[in-house]
Amino acid sequence: MNEPSATNEQYTSEPRRRLSPWRVLLAVFILLSLSAGTVFARQQWHASQPTISNKPWFASYVDVTATPAFAFEQLGTTSNRDAVLSFIVSSPMDACTPSWGGAYTLSQATGSLDLDRRIARLQQQGGSVAISFGGQRNQELAVNCTDPGQLFNAYQAVVDQYNINTIDLDIEGADLTDAAAASRRATAIAQLQSQRRAAGKQFAVWVTLPVTPQGLDENGTNAVSQLLAHHVDLAGVNVMTMDYGSSLVKGTTMASASESALTQTERQLNILYQQAGVPLNDATLWTKMGATPMIGQNDTPDEVFTLADATALNQFALSHKLGRMSMWSANRDLTCGTNYVFTQIVSDACSGIQQDAYGFANRLGAGFDGSIFLSAGLVTTADTTSKIALQPDNPATSPYQIWSPTGAYLKGTKVVWHHNVYLAKWWTQGDVPDNPVLQEWQTPWTLIGPVLPGEKPIPQPTLPAGTYPDWSGTAIYNTGDRVLFNGVPYQAKWWNTGQSPAAATANPDSSPWVPLTQEQINAIVAPTK
Repeated sequence: MNEPSATNEQYTSEPRRRLSPWRVLLAVFILLSLSAGTVFARQQWHASQPTISNKPWFASYVDVTATPAFAFEQLGTTSNRDAVLSFIVSSPMDACTPSWGGAYTLSQATGSLDLDRRIARLQQQGGSVAISFGGQRNQELAVNCTDPGQLFNAYQAVVDQYNINTIDLDIEGADLTDAAAASRRATAIAQLQSQRRAAGKQFAVWVTLPVTPQGLDENGTNAVSQLLAHHVDLAGVNVMTMDYGSSLVKGTTMASASESALTQTERQLNILYQQAGVPLNDATLWTKMGATPMIGQNDTPDEVFTLADATALNQFALSHKLGRMSMWSANRDLTCGTNYVFTQIVSDACSGIQQDAYGFANRLGAGFDGSIFLSAGLVTTADTTSKIALQPDNPATSPYQIWSPTGAYLKGTKVVWHHNVYLAKWWTQGDVPDNPVLQEWQTPWTLIGPVLPGEKPIPQPTLPAGTYPDWSGTAIYNTGDRVLFNGVPYQAKWWNTGQSPAAATANPDSSPWVPLTQEQINAIVAPTK
């Protein structure tokens, strides 16, 4: 509706109305409230729609049921707030009922441990949690819960109870050799992941496995292969870099052994993903790997993971862009009290060495600035980029000789194949350096690393002609005698005659001959230079 217009005289003859200071303040308050409400709404929206991040993350394992109880919610006051809570296993009363360590059902943990509230407190302070299933002491759900529907419901109950988007499957001990349980587990987890992603929810699955400096054993590679075969999209494989036992070479540091374990596992994952029809490049594979050392005193008495080991492993992990770092456990990240006499007996509540509080978390977690929560939305896709390995090796830009199927290579010899450098572990001929074998002992070659840009051939010493006589079937040889056989130098281990060095390849233990190594040839040639 239009009202009658007022004349200029009317406006000037009547006094103007003024806003009181109180009304001005009220108006400003309303505007600020509306603005704050809008900001809050946006923050809430972003919280429910997190940005997917591929930044590496650090999270300590926390043994929820250990005594004395560990106040993991206090991690919210530190720089390393995330935690992997462990372990969900079958209840002793019902294999298909999830429990914390076989001691508390989910509802009992809510009351007796106040677990839900403590998780909420950690999240209030910016922390995130993942839940780990399995572990060493009890039985993972899939072992004795044989009903597929009940098993699925058990996993789902845990995920729903704690509203998590990341789980960890800690498979070790007898669980690793149970093929039926592995199939049930993979089926249920694949179904749960598929269902949640279809509903627009992020869901990451990590598998944690024992390892040696030589990589995963056959049970470990089978566990990964089983999950991939059931179409579980693994966020990554986390290896327990601890308790190496007899596989640890005397004098090797725990950090060096762990670096070797990670390097070998990355090689194995490359093969496993190729076999699953999802080829991945090295950079992607490293982001899909994690390491979990046991801090301080390990279960193996002679193995102690020191603060220096933590620093060294952290630097290796950052340089290789490892996707995850964890440790066992936050409960143990402090010095034992003076009343704890035998520190070589592993404690659940201290590391067994002298350290500063949170010393291992601060060293292992340095530079890992991602979070469990934000990284859970990553989806694995095959690498479709062109492969440099398809291009032939160039002798002019290769530091060492190009591998040849007809060449004979002594222990210690370095070759180039598909733009990588390999080292011979023993005398070899005809063994392809990058043959996709899962176990290290199945190949005579160790991968050293890629050929670097700008490299040129490095001259390799060889024995001059006539250095040793050619082997003869009629000659008598004593211990230490050296001969040439097909151009390769051999040394006699004991007195022999008529026994060809050719047998040294097929049966080295019973042969009286052993080929010289590249190091031995270097030592022979060096004095003549």
